Amino acid sequence: MHAGYHWRNSGHPIVTRLRTAVDIRGGAVFPAIRSELGGLSVTYAGLAEGLAYTLEFTELRRESEDGESARRTAAKLTGKTLRSPAALPDADIVIVGTGAKQARRLPRQASLIVPMRVHFVVATDEAPDLIRQRISKRERSQFNRDMRIHDWTWAVETEPAWFDFFYDRLYRPTMRERHGERERTESREVSYECLFRGGRMFSLSQDGERIGGALCHWDPESCVLTLRLLGVVDGAKQHYDSGAFKAIYHFLIDWAAHNGVRRVDFQGTEPFLSKGTYQWKRRFATEVILPPNHFGEKRLWLQVRRDTPAVRDFLVANPLLAEAADRSLEAVYFHDSARPPQLDYSAKSPGVSRVREVNLDEFLAPRSAAHLNRRTRP
Repeated sequence: MHAGYHWRNSGHPIVTRLRTAVDIRGGAVFPAIRSELGGLSVTYAGLAEGLAYTLEFTELRRESEDGESARRTAAKLTGKTLRSPAALPDADIVIVGTGAKQARRLPRQASLIVPMRVHFVVATDEAPDLIRQRISKRERSQFNRDMRIHDWTWAVETEPAWFDFFYDRLYRPTMRERHGERERTESREVSYECLFRGGRMFSLSQDGERIGGALCHWDPESCVLTLRLLGVVDGAKQHYDSGAFKAIYHFLIDWAAHNGVRRVDFQGTEPFLSKGTYQWKRRFATEVILPPNHFGEKRLWLQVRRDTPAVRDFLVANPLLAEAADRSLEAVYFHDSARPPQLDYSAKSPGVSRVREVNLDEFLAPRSAAHLNRRTRP
């Protein structure tokens, strides 16, 4: 149990390198899924984690109000095949999940190298007041107002009975309400043995009643506290509307600043700026980093195969983080004469080195020329 948990989550360099090497080996078999939805086709091939973290995100962003479901076509490929993009199931956009070194060897034409995931961390080794001042003014103001209304309290919990209540009434219902069939959860046994027994657990109370909580991994060597599981009672909407769910993050930062924690890791999300989780975690003065676990060694290679209005709409609507030439993270906003860059999805955070606005006419020029040649060929 402990071995499996550390295999999935450890930030030790030896473990992350070994995990990445095993995952991307040439003889491994990988899923290759072609998804058609909203007038746009996307193929995802490679590391299985990308099905939930990447392909599902593209489907969520392509969904329409009529509730149309994606039409998926499944195949399997070996690691060697992933290195030959021409062999992948064709689509308007092709995404390959693989190791960073392998992604950098793939063609650069109409393509980007993208982190598979990013994490958000808060430095908490300074005076609490200074840390708090870095949180966005809007976020601080809203929390202060909600706090006056609800008078929440925060406590460290050590009793196994609280773990049971947290897991059954807070964590699992919250995951079901937030993600439905797409929920990804940690098992009860792993949560207890690998998190509760050696980690830190907290409760959020309102009027003397526990309504929320968090379970964190604690690394005493690095003094990093990682938020792993959280939830509110029954996943109820009222605790989102009241601000209780966000209050967990405020209290966790404050507790860490007073208790010798060097950094709080709020874990991560997909590297798309249009992801709601990305935008609100950014407000807590977080630094965007590559994940300290095996995801830090993995990348997405995203290539546009066809220049269509649907492709352009999707790219403009979903700005993302990409790996720059110097391997730092940069925010990429696509645009053209009819589609302005979606700068409302802010990328302003420590860890994002620059903002790059990319003209689609230039980015897709090779694809447009190839399409024109096919149409005019005798």
